[in-house]
Amino acid sequence: MWGCQDSGNESEDAGEVTVYTHRHYESDQMLFDTFEEQSGIKVNVVNANADELIQKIKMEGKQSPADVLITVDAGRLHRAKEQDLLQPVSSDKLKSIVPGHLKDKDNYWYGLTKRGRVIVYAKDRVSPEDLSTYEDLASDKWNDKILIRSSGNIYNQSLLASIIAHDGEEAARTWAKGIVDNMARTPKGGDRDQVKAVVAGEGDVAVVNTYYLGKMLNSSNQEEVETAQKVGLFFPNQAGRGTHINVSGAGVAKYAPHKENAIRFIEFLASEEAQKVFAHVNFEYPVNESVEPADQLKEWGDFKEDTLNLSQLGINNKKAVLIFDETGWP
Repeated sequence: MWGCQDSGNESEDAGEVTVYTHRHYESDQMLFDTFEEQSGIKVNVVNANADELIQKIKMEGKQSPADVLITVDAGRLHRAKEQDLLQPVSSDKLKSIVPGHLKDKDNYWYGLTKRGRVIVYAKDRVSPEDLSTYEDLASDKWNDKILIRSSGNIYNQSLLASIIAHDGEEAARTWAKGIVDNMARTPKGGDRDQVKAVVAGEGDVAVVNTYYLGKMLNSSNQEEVETAQKVGLFFPNQAGRGTHINVSGAGVAKYAPHKENAIRFIEFLASEEAQKVFAHVNFEYPVNESVEPADQLKEWGDFKEDTLNLSQLGINNKKAVLIFDETGWP
């Protein structure tokens, strides 16, 4: 069903795979259950945040039971590779499905879902014609109007890392300083909180990930739905490099006891069947181009995405963190 690639001659228990995952979504548990039912391979799940999981694998060393690491943000996947916690996987299926910029060039990790980091704006105070690029958010016209998460947030670190990759450190420093000057309030809360603050009038525009808005618009909480309906979504940099995207992705742990099962599991997550669940339950963009996005995402329209290789987000992470510190981004 999902053919296993060459993974050496190790002897392994064909009955299980242990997944260390940062993701905590209903879509994922549904997929783990489906894989278990269809393959007969038991899925053991260990949940924690990415930094804790990376540290756990490091501490466990050769005794680690981890077969697969799943986390959000390519920067973290690159960090796991750099710390020698993953191993390269040569899978024809994954190579044919996952676009080149969404995977590690040496095949240590593969993107599974995409999300754009976009601008949302108050429909009653901002016209989409007023918006253009990430860089423009640092201009004087947005003074005291920008809502965005803290510098400790990995999504913001990766956005800044992408600006470093495209425009250089000095331009990235100028941008970060401009955003700090334009903040409507000291950063607090998650992406949903930025949307709520726009609607509450605390600022006019916010920078958020697409799937958060998708989940708000389809929430069982009517108040959350009504809040999300009061903002518009804008894809920045369409006339240039395209909108910054990031991924959730997976890699096979360096000392995976069940390597073949790990590869088979990741191949399943990239399959059309699994990608439809990611897309329609969690409102993420599929990496598998054979799968259409959810209707909610289609309503936002097609957009040009930045095709920067996402390894650059990890390579430039430390520089991004330093720039945030230098510019006083809380």
